[in-house]
Amino acid sequence: MSKPIAQQNRVAAGIGWMLLTTFLFLGVTGIVRHVGSDLPNIEAAFLRYVFGLVLVLPAARALWRTPLSKRQWGLYSARGFLHGIGVMLWFYAMARIPIAEVTAIGYISPIFVTIGAAIFLGERLQWRRIGAVVAAFVGALIILRPGFQDLNSGQLAQLTAAPLFAASLLLAKRFTDNASSWFIVFMLSATCTLTLLPGAIAQWRDPTWTELGWMALTAVFATVGHYTMTQAFRCAPITVTQPIGFLQLVWATILGMVVFAEPLDPFVLAGGAVIVASATYISHREARVALRQTTPPAAATKL
Repeated sequence: MSKPIAQQNRVAAGIGWMLLTTFLFLGVTGIVRHVGSDLPNIEAAFLRYVFGLVLVLPAARALWRTPLSKRQWGLYSARGFLHGIGVMLWFYAMARIPIAEVTAIGYISPIFVTIGAAIFLGERLQWRRIGAVVAAFVGALIILRPGFQDLNSGQLAQLTAAPLFAASLLLAKRFTDNASSWFIVFMLSATCTLTLLPGAIAQWRDPTWTELGWMALTAVFATVGHYTMTQAFRCAPITVTQPIGFLQLVWATILGMVVFAEPLDPFVLAGGAVIVASATYISHREARVALRQTTPPAAATKL
């Protein structure tokens, strides 16, 4: 198989991994929405990562085989801190605003990711990529309608979480240069658990067995989702895979309507259509342009 065709296949695989990721994270969204605000937000996020840590403990063996440098420890710790705070804010938002709205606001994060990938990872921004990001941003604005409605605490929490998740995704892309996907997920689970521990202790309420079961299932979906997301980053440039995440808005809207009886907002439908169109276009075009472009090697990336 020629190198250009092999690269094209890797990009297609990256798109497939990212599509699977959207469904897995949809499962997380549905469970967290179901549990609601019964558990303190920090405690719920903490329990999710405790269960997730148990799932990926075998990956810890890599620490004994190849110990991390101080700089690597610092980067993994920074990612865990940023992601942990972002997750806490996301849990808070999920208990207070509709699923589709939480998802829509989350699309501010890929905008930071795409810009950050160009600045820190050296990935080129073709006009089609810029166009897809702008279209997605316009779609999110249609949904949020800033200036026509007041922002509540749930929206503000999700707005704050967006750049934190973007920084986490950029660091995850950097780690794929020299670490396995499962090890990256293990380090995220461990550092997020430590980040959330003090807040969980401060707000602790003994969970029921049912709540523990839901959090365990959340950990399964989320842990596997982080693995598939990391695989997507390994196969294709982050600016190719990230727009696929916009499709999660469609799944979230359907979930909210069917399972939680949330009304369909026409602005959500219109904005979602813009986002899906941009994601579909970018996926098609990038699969073709992959014949001429690859993600820069580790030596070419700076963060």
